[in-house]
Amino acid sequence: MNRLTRRIGDASARRPWLTVAAWLAALALVLPLAALAGGPFVDDLVAPGSQSEQAMELLEERFPEASGGGAVAVFAAPEGERIEPHRRAVEAAVGRIAGTEDIAAVGEPFAAGTVSADGRIAFVEVTFDVPTMEVTPSHIDDLENAIEPLREDGVTAELGGDTVFINAETPSSGAEAAGLLAALVILVIAFGTVAAALVPVVLALVAVGAGLGGVTLLAHAMEVSSAAPTIGAMIGLGVGIDYALFIVARYRENVAAGQERSLALSNAMGSSGAAVLFAGGTVVVAMSALAVTGLGFLTSIGLSTSLVVLFAVATALTLLPALLTLMGGRVLKVRRRTKGPEDTAWWRFAHRVSGRPWPYLLVACVALLTLAVPTLDMRTGFPDAGDDATTTTHRRAYDLLSEGFGPGFNAPLLIVADLRGPGVDAGGIPELSRRLADDPGIGSVGEPRFSAARDTAVLPAVPTTAPADPATARTLERVRDTVPGNVAVAGVTAMTDDLTRQLSDTLPVFVAAIALVSVLLLMLVFRSVVLPLKAAVLNLLSIAGAYGVVVAVFQWGWLGGLFNLEETMPIASPLPTIFFAVLFGLSMDYEVFLLSRVREEYGATGDAREAVARGMAVTGRVITSAALIMTVVFLSFVTNPSPLVKMMGLGLASAIVLDATIVRLVLVPASMALLGRAAWWFPGALGRRLPRIGTDHMGDATTRAAAPSSHIYAGDTSH
Repeated sequence: MNRLTRRIGDASARRPWLTVAAWLAALALVLPLAALAGGPFVDDLVAPGSQSEQAMELLEERFPEASGGGAVAVFAAPEGERIEPHRRAVEAAVGRIAGTEDIAAVGEPFAAGTVSADGRIAFVEVTFDVPTMEVTPSHIDDLENAIEPLREDGVTAELGGDTVFINAETPSSGAEAAGLLAALVILVIAFGTVAAALVPVVLALVAVGAGLGGVTLLAHAMEVSSAAPTIGAMIGLGVGIDYALFIVARYRENVAAGQERSLALSNAMGSSGAAVLFAGGTVVVAMSALAVTGLGFLTSIGLSTSLVVLFAVATALTLLPALLTLMGGRVLKVRRRTKGPEDTAWWRFAHRVSGRPWPYLLVACVALLTLAVPTLDMRTGFPDAGDDATTTTHRRAYDLLSEGFGPGFNAPLLIVADLRGPGVDAGGIPELSRRLADDPGIGSVGEPRFSAARDTAVLPAVPTTAPADPATARTLERVRDTVPGNVAVAGVTAMTDDLTRQLSDTLPVFVAAIALVSVLLLMLVFRSVVLPLKAAVLNLLSIAGAYGVVVAVFQWGWLGGLFNLEETMPIASPLPTIFFAVLFGLSMDYEVFLLSRVREEYGATGDAREAVARGMAVTGRVITSAALIMTVVFLSFVTNPSPLVKMMGLGLASAIVLDATIVRLVLVPASMALLGRAAWWFPGALGRRLPRIGTDHMGDATTRAAAPSSHIYAGDTSH
């Protein structure tokens, strides 16, 4: 792996203009092609094999007019007034809605049951002639244009319903730019020059731009979740900057040690470049493992994020050495240092921890386990419109419908009866309706609808509780236990409940698969049995602590005002799975960068404790800078209106902070001190059978001779 990354870097450095031109050509090809041929982003929330999926397939086959997506247009008069005086304007708006594209039917806004008891709020049901997942933002824009004139007459007009909530475009908060600016400031402090600081940011933007173009093209070939571009950009910005940072820091360190620039760059690509390749590979493996869940939208998020990370690795290994060659001395502000790593605070702290490993180990573990305590109370559920910001039309419609018709109106269930199968027949539908209405969790049951062949019946049922309320899940379970075998429950509420259940069932398998693969990869890289197991355990501890932070803020409401949360909410059910994939991959990044350097020192000295101290001394400043950058980038996404993105941003930032402080500064040196030489134990028989893909340079005489022992301080003068 070292020779591979060295050769790639050397080739790019020899032909820098050609490399830059190739990347510009790639961007010029991908971005316009994505704009022309890219597909729309859709959220496939169906759990394969679930009852809700079977019911929807039955409707699409036999009763397609009942399977179309549905929206609700909500109209409200000013406080203290009734909607009746605005009847003509409302009916005109309904007529405009009926004339928009792909509308199969529009209800009557002043029919019985569609006006609230106080006469202030009315609604009309809108049925599309395409399924919910095929409704596009342009459909919703057409409905918005149809109701806009009402607002000019003083009537509140909003669009709601599951179809609008699922398919509405989520605007960016714009805080991502502030995150990039903060990252640039950190880089300037770390490197001491604006030129050196700009290089990682530019590379990250190129990687994210090319990656998101690729994700848009991917959406043409498969269904890609609307959350995929945001999550891909979040991870891409973080790793893109970090990967470039690690290589640039090693390059500058080599120059400070007296190496000629081209040799310094070549050695940096052979050492840190190999670590970048492996670290990026671990993120790709972890994200691709989302396919294990069997859920289409998670698979698309995993593949999309993997694509962006691959571009981040590619820019670091090719475009970065080309830019460093072209910039020459402008990227450097270093001087040769005669002091060794033992003169740094990192070295002294590592020795302090390793001198008394048990107290430090116990205190750090207690701290992480304390943070993880809220995880035991984690309650997952799918975010609904009531969790979104009040600036969105579907949230305002949700609140109006809850006010006028009760919270359960936003959680409709669709009872689907296959009249060809054994169980209830057409004559038994009225009795089924009465049984459903008798359930304490059901507020009302609508009139049954029959397909043209009268072989399928549909009963709409409205619960008494909100979509994300645990009581609604219990009602759904009771209803499914009550109905005959040829009756199934569908609707978005049932679909998301099935999705949450499947995610909970597959999470243990998913966690085990990622942990096993990561341990095997680290075993190949570091030629050790103990180190990969230690890394996996420490990663699990930091991830559990981050889970706890998210539960405490979003579910318990601690410091909710600080994050602009209007109310508490359950943890989005996809989050623990996505979160684990991302964090396990990112945690391995820091593990690889630190331990690859520790192994270099161990190969040179044979002293396990001293190798850890020296490894921390020469990487501590860079890893801390990288962690700060990732933290500010991830925190910038906390202002995003999407609850899932908010949780991702806070959780990832928390995990990175924990990983770069408690884990890297305390647990790693303490555990390595206790393990001693046993940390590097690797059975000879196993070593002969496994391939060598390590990131170390032991055995490379040139690198050993050139291995620098100094490190960079911001503000050093040019060499």
